[in-house]
Order: sequence, then structure tokens, then C-alpha cells
Amino acid sequence: MTKYRIVALDMDGTLLTSKKIVHPDTLHDINEATEKGIHVVYCSGRAPIEMKDYTDNISAMRYGICMSGALVYDFKEKKVIHSRAISNKHFKKIIQVAKIDDGMVHFLTENESIVRNDQITHMKDFNMEVYQPMFEAIARTVPDMMAEAEKHDSISKINIYFHSTKARKEAYEKLKDLPLSFAYSEKTSLEMTAPNVTKANGLSELASYLNIPMTETLGIGDGDNDRSFLNVVGLSVAMNNANEDIKAICKVITDDNDHNGTGKAIRKYCLENN
Repeated sequence: MTKYRIVALDMDGTLLTSKKIVHPDTLHDINEATEKGIHVVYCSGRAPIEMKDYTDNISAMRYGICMSGALVYDFKEKKVIHSRAISNKHFKKIIQVAKIDDGMVHFLTENESIVRNDQITHMKDFNMEVYQPMFEAIARTVPDMMAEAEKHDSISKINIYFHSTKARKEAYEKLKDLPLSFAYSEKTSLEMTAPNVTKANGLSELASYLNIPMTETLGIGDGDNDRSFLNVVGLSVAMNNANEDIKAICKVITDDNDHNGTGKAIRKYCLENN
């Protein structure tokens, strides 16, 4: 029997190729691992609505650590296993700070993706152009994010997409004292979730739910927002396209996301010689 009973996969830059699809060989390796009783799970910054095209078509991946750990979800049973959200008392400051750079504020709830209607058409300005088709397909657009915020008691995750890394850093300095969890993602994005919400804690909640020790987990990722869970899994794997500092903390490095790096790691450490 394989040592690793949970394989946690980041999505963008890891499970997905640069064209935002799952490599056919990766899907084959995931299916084979699942047939052997291994739980291959999403460990993503995305919300369920942003994952739907994949979760509807990859039946082998039943569970997801979503929104960077704010939600742990069973896609088969459509059941929330664990959730935490940002209190509305922080919304005003977050939106005010975003306005300094006219940053694109993005609300993610368990069921919705919400953005300002005059920003969704030019996401290239925020270094997010690869996601524009998805946003146009699923996001609910509103004229004013502050007015929208007043309608919510809490929000699972808030992202701000900035024009530059400099603007992101300046905004983080103004927000870092809020009792929230922060992570850099993409080129110029800042992610915010409730206190102590991380991919690591989300994975721990799922492992506990499945009665599997963290020593029997394998994690694969590529970006700064993967750091927390790569630091706690039994075996940490960096994609070859990963940031250099992520490669430095991982025990092994696999191929890149356009050459089935995820599947190759699953095959080597979970399927071969087991």
C-alpha cells in the first residue's frame, strides 16, 4: 500500500496547464490513484463556482480545500465540511485601501464571485487576463463594491488585483495589522481570508475528517499561496515552473505544468512500486 493516502493539488500552475486545462496524462494518473483508494483533492485559492468546469468533469476528485482553506467541501455530496469567513467589520478598510491603486476587489462566497462591472472588461491591467473568460462567464457584476459589501455579514475570501507589485506591497503594509490571513498570488494579487485560514489548516481539517494523519499526505504546488500546506505535508513537491523560493522549501521537484508534472509525481510517489 502507498504511504500517501491524500494527494493535495494546487490548481493554477499545478493541476492546470498554462491553457487552464488538465493534461490528459494527469487525468489518467489521478484516476489510477483514485482506483487505488488514494484521495486526490483540490487545494486551491478558487471558490467552488470557479472550479465548476473541472469538478463537473473530474469525478475522481471528490474533495476540495477551496478559497485558500476558507471552505472544505465534498463535491459529491455537495456538503460543507468546514468553513470560516471574514467579518463585515473589515470590509470598509479593505475597499478603501484598494481604491488607492483603483485595485480590482473580488468577493468570493460559497456560491458567488462578485466584481465591479467596469473592471471585468480590462483584467489585463491587473495582470489577470488569463482569467477574464472565466470571470465573464461566472461573475456577478455590481456598480459599487462598498455598496455590495453592506449586503453581507461575512465573505469567505476577498482578493485585490493590483496594477503592480509595488501597489500590492503598499496595500499590504496598510492592511497587515487586520486580524486576517494574507497571501500573495499571481503576479500582483493579494488574497485575504479569516484569521488562521490557510491551505495548511484546510488540509488538516480534511485529513482529520478522513481520519488520515498528515504524515500520509503529499502536496504539490507552485506559488507563494501554497507555502503553508507544502510546509506541513508528509512529502512536498514543487512544480518545475514554481517560484524559486517554493522550490527551496520542497523535498522534491517534478516537471512543469505543461508536461504532466503533477501526474509524474503521483505516479512516482504513489503508484510505482506500491
